Amino acid sequence: MRKALPSSLFLLLISAVLSFGQAKTDPWEKEISAFEASDKTNPPPKGAILFIGSSSIRMWQSLAKDFPDHKVINRGFGGSQIIDSVQFAERIAIPYQPKQIVIYAGGNDINAGKSPEQVFADYKAFVAKIHTALPQTKIDYISIAPNPARWAQVEKVKAANEMIAQYAKNNPGLRFIDVYSQMLGKDGQPKPDIYLKDRLHMNAKGYELWTGIIRPYLN
Repeated sequence: MRKALPSSLFLLLISAVLSFGQAKTDPWEKEISAFEASDKTNPPPKGAILFIGSSSIRMWQSLAKDFPDHKVINRGFGGSQIIDSVQFAERIAIPYQPKQIVIYAGGNDINAGKSPEQVFADYKAFVAKIHTALPQTKIDYISIAPNPARWAQVEKVKAANEMIAQYAKNNPGLRFIDVYSQMLGKDGQPKPDIYLKDRLHMNAKGYELWTGIIRPYLN
Protein backbone atom coordinates (compact mmCIF):
# COMPACT_ATOMS: atom_id res chain seq x y z
CA MET A 1 0.00 0.00 0.00
CA ARG A 2 1.38 3.41 -1.04
CA LYS A 3 1.79 5.99 1.68
CA ALA A 4 -0.25 9.16 1.40
CA LEU A 5 1.66 12.34 0.70
CA PRO A 6 2.27 14.56 3.71
CA SER A 7 -0.40 17.26 3.83
CA SER A 8 2.17 20.04 3.48
CA LEU A 9 3.64 18.50 0.32
CA PHE A 10 0.17 17.86 -1.09
CA LEU A 11 -0.82 21.50 -0.58
CA LEU A 12 2.43 22.65 -2.17
CA LEU A 13 1.75 20.54 -5.25
CA ILE A 14 -1.81 21.82 -5.51
CA SER A 15 -0.57 25.41 -5.22
CA ALA A 16 1.99 24.84 -7.96
CA VAL A 17 -0.62 23.36 -10.29
CA LEU A 18 -3.03 26.23 -9.68
CA SER A 19 -0.30 28.83 -10.19
CA PHE A 20 0.76 27.18 -13.45
CA GLY A 21 -2.83 27.13 -14.65
CA GLN A 22 -3.35 30.75 -13.74
CA ALA A 23 -0.15 31.79 -15.54
CA LYS A 24 -1.36 30.06 -18.69
CA THR A 25 -4.81 31.60 -18.40
CA ASP A 26 -3.72 35.11 -17.39
CA PRO A 27 -0.29 35.91 -18.87
CA TRP A 28 -0.56 39.46 -17.50
CA GLU A 29 -1.30 38.49 -13.91
CA LYS A 30 2.22 39.27 -12.72
CA GLU A 31 2.14 42.77 -14.19
CA ILE A 32 -1.38 43.48 -12.97
CA SER A 33 -0.51 42.29 -9.47
CA ALA A 34 2.56 44.55 -9.52
CA PHE A 35 0.33 47.52 -10.37
CA GLU A 36 -1.96 46.64 -7.47
CA ALA A 37 0.95 46.32 -5.07
CA SER A 38 2.22 49.73 -6.18
CA ASP A 39 -1.25 51.20 -5.73
CA LYS A 40 -1.29 50.09 -2.10
CA THR A 41 1.99 51.79 -1.25
CA ASN A 42 1.62 54.78 -3.56
CA PRO A 43 -2.08 55.26 -4.41
CA PRO A 44 -2.63 57.12 -7.70
CA PRO A 45 -4.65 60.33 -7.42
CA LYS A 46 -8.37 60.21 -8.16
CA GLY A 47 -9.55 62.14 -11.18
CA ALA A 48 -6.29 61.78 -13.09
CA ILE A 49 -5.78 60.87 -16.75
CA LEU A 50 -5.20 57.17 -17.22
CA PHE A 51 -3.08 55.89 -20.08
CA ILE A 52 -3.70 52.19 -20.64
CA GLY A 53 -2.96 49.62 -23.33
CA SER A 54 -0.08 47.77 -24.91
CA SER A 55 3.69 48.22 -25.07
CA SER A 56 3.64 51.68 -26.66
CA ILE A 57 2.02 52.88 -23.44
CA ARG A 58 4.16 50.71 -21.16
CA MET A 59 7.36 51.99 -22.78
CA TRP A 60 6.32 55.65 -22.51
CA GLN A 61 8.78 56.38 -19.71
CA SER A 62 8.56 60.15 -20.16
CA LEU A 63 4.75 60.28 -19.90
CA ALA A 64 4.55 62.41 -16.74
CA LYS A 65 7.34 64.66 -17.99
CA ASP A 66 5.66 65.10 -21.37
CA PHE A 67 2.39 66.25 -19.78
CA PRO A 68 3.55 68.24 -16.74
CA ASP A 69 0.27 70.14 -16.45
CA HIS A 70 -1.73 66.97 -15.86
CA LYS A 71 -1.84 64.16 -13.36
CA VAL A 72 -1.27 61.02 -15.43
CA ILE A 73 -1.20 57.31 -14.62
CA ASN A 74 0.60 54.78 -16.83
CA ARG A 75 -0.95 51.32 -16.85
CA GLY A 76 0.39 49.89 -20.08
CA PHE A 77 1.23 46.19 -20.14
CA GLY A 78 3.27 45.05 -23.12
CA GLY A 79 1.82 42.66 -25.66
CA SER A 80 -1.74 43.19 -24.46
CA GLN A 81 -4.82 43.42 -26.62
CA ILE A 82 -7.93 45.56 -26.14
CA ILE A 83 -9.80 42.68 -24.55
CA ASP A 84 -7.09 42.45 -21.87
CA SER A 85 -7.83 46.01 -20.81
CA VAL A 86 -11.50 45.02 -20.66
CA GLN A 87 -10.65 42.04 -18.46
CA PHE A 88 -8.53 44.02 -16.01
CA ALA A 89 -10.52 47.26 -15.97
CA GLU A 90 -11.88 46.55 -12.47
CA ARG A 91 -8.31 46.29 -11.19
CA ILE A 92 -6.25 48.91 -13.05
CA ALA A 93 -8.74 51.42 -14.40
CA ILE A 94 -12.06 51.78 -12.59
CA PRO A 95 -10.58 52.01 -9.04
CA TYR A 96 -8.68 55.17 -10.04
CA GLN A 97 -11.89 56.96 -11.05
CA PRO A 98 -10.04 58.74 -13.87
CA LYS A 99 -11.68 61.74 -15.48
CA GLN A 100 -10.22 60.63 -18.79
CA ILE A 101 -8.79 57.42 -20.25
CA VAL A 102 -6.41 57.34 -23.20
CA ILE A 103 -6.09 53.84 -24.62
CA TYR A 104 -3.68 52.50 -27.21
CA ALA A 105 -4.24 48.90 -28.26
CA GLY A 106 -5.38 46.99 -31.32
CA GLY A 107 -2.16 46.35 -33.21
CA ASN A 108 -1.39 43.20 -31.25
CA ASP A 109 -4.97 42.09 -31.84
CA ILE A 110 -4.61 42.24 -35.61
CA ASN A 111 -1.18 40.67 -35.45
CA ALA A 112 -2.74 37.78 -33.50
CA GLY A 113 -5.23 37.20 -36.31
CA LYS A 114 -8.26 39.20 -35.16
CA SER A 115 -10.34 40.88 -37.83
CA PRO A 116 -10.93 44.66 -37.84
CA GLU A 117 -14.52 43.89 -36.88
CA GLN A 118 -13.39 42.00 -33.78
CA VAL A 119 -11.02 44.82 -32.81
CA PHE A 120 -13.96 47.21 -33.11
CA ALA A 121 -16.18 44.92 -31.02
CA ASP A 122 -13.52 44.70 -28.30
CA TYR A 123 -13.16 48.49 -28.31
CA LYS A 124 -16.91 48.84 -27.76
CA ALA A 125 -16.69 46.28 -24.95
CA PHE A 126 -14.03 48.43 -23.28
CA VAL A 127 -16.17 51.54 -23.60
CA ALA A 128 -19.17 49.70 -22.15
CA LYS A 129 -17.16 48.36 -19.22
CA ILE A 130 -15.80 51.80 -18.32
CA HIS A 131 -19.00 53.76 -18.85
CA THR A 132 -21.09 51.31 -16.87
CA ALA A 133 -18.96 52.10 -13.82
CA LEU A 134 -17.81 55.62 -14.73
CA PRO A 135 -20.34 57.22 -17.09
CA GLN A 136 -18.69 60.65 -16.97
CA THR A 137 -15.19 59.45 -17.87
CA LYS A 138 -13.98 60.57 -21.29
CA ILE A 139 -12.36 57.86 -23.41
CA ASP A 140 -9.86 58.73 -26.13
CA TYR A 141 -8.61 56.02 -28.47
CA ILE A 142 -5.19 56.45 -30.06
CA SER A 143 -5.31 55.07 -33.58
CA ILE A 144 -3.36 51.92 -34.34
CA ALA A 145 0.04 53.01 -35.62
CA PRO A 146 1.49 52.19 -39.05
CA ASN A 147 4.37 50.04 -37.83
CA PRO A 148 6.97 49.11 -40.48
CA ALA A 149 7.42 45.63 -39.01
CA ARG A 150 3.72 44.95 -39.56
CA TRP A 151 3.19 46.87 -42.77
CA ALA A 152 1.63 43.80 -44.41
CA GLN A 153 -1.33 44.29 -42.03
CA VAL A 154 -1.87 47.94 -42.91
CA GLU A 155 -5.23 47.49 -44.67
CA LYS A 156 -6.68 45.77 -41.60
CA VAL A 157 -5.21 48.52 -39.41
CA LYS A 158 -6.84 51.21 -41.52
CA ALA A 159 -10.18 49.38 -41.46
CA ALA A 160 -10.16 49.03 -37.66
CA ASN A 161 -9.14 52.67 -37.23
CA GLU A 162 -11.97 53.83 -39.51
CA MET A 163 -14.63 51.85 -37.64
CA ILE A 164 -13.51 53.19 -34.28
CA ALA A 165 -13.15 56.76 -35.59
CA GLN A 166 -16.72 56.78 -36.93
CA TYR A 167 -18.12 55.28 -33.73
CA ALA A 168 -16.31 57.82 -31.55
CA LYS A 169 -17.48 60.66 -33.79
CA ASN A 170 -21.10 59.71 -33.20
CA ASN A 171 -20.92 59.06 -29.46
CA PRO A 172 -20.48 61.79 -26.81
CA GLY A 173 -17.65 61.16 -24.40
CA LEU A 174 -15.55 59.33 -26.99
CA ARG A 175 -12.81 60.68 -29.23
CA PHE A 176 -10.44 59.24 -31.80
CA ILE A 177 -6.86 60.52 -31.82
CA ASP A 178 -5.31 60.10 -35.25
CA VAL A 179 -1.59 59.43 -34.93
CA TYR A 180 -1.59 57.11 -37.95
CA SER A 181 -1.54 59.79 -40.65
CA GLN A 182 1.14 61.86 -38.94
CA MET A 183 3.45 58.85 -38.60
CA LEU A 184 3.67 58.56 -42.38
CA GLY A 185 6.12 60.37 -44.62
CA LYS A 186 5.37 62.10 -47.90
CA ASP A 187 5.87 58.76 -49.64
CA GLY A 188 2.99 57.24 -47.70
CA GLN A 189 5.33 54.95 -45.79
CA PRO A 190 6.04 54.99 -42.03
CA LYS A 191 8.66 57.55 -41.06
CA PRO A 192 11.77 55.42 -40.41
CA ASP A 193 13.35 57.83 -37.91
CA ILE A 194 10.63 57.53 -35.26
CA TYR A 195 11.06 53.79 -34.63
CA LEU A 196 13.48 51.62 -32.72
CA LYS A 197 15.55 49.01 -34.55
CA ASP A 198 12.72 46.49 -34.18
CA ARG A 199 10.67 48.72 -36.52
CA LEU A 200 7.71 48.18 -34.21
CA HIS A 201 8.15 50.36 -31.15
CA MET A 202 8.86 54.09 -31.10
CA ASN A 203 11.99 55.93 -30.09
CA ALA A 204 12.11 59.28 -28.28
CA LYS A 205 11.34 61.16 -31.49
CA GLY A 206 8.24 59.03 -31.98
CA TYR A 207 6.99 59.81 -28.49
CA GLU A 208 7.70 63.49 -29.06
CA LEU A 209 5.44 63.28 -32.12
CA TRP A 210 2.70 61.55 -30.11
CA THR A 211 2.97 64.11 -27.31
CA GLY A 212 2.28 66.97 -29.69
CA ILE A 213 -0.71 65.19 -31.20
CA ILE A 214 -2.27 64.04 -27.92
CA ARG A 215 -1.72 67.15 -25.77
CA PRO A 216 -4.72 69.11 -27.17
CA TYR A 217 -7.01 66.19 -26.28
CA LEU A 218 -6.16 66.19 -22.58
CA ASN A 219 -8.90 67.77 -20.50
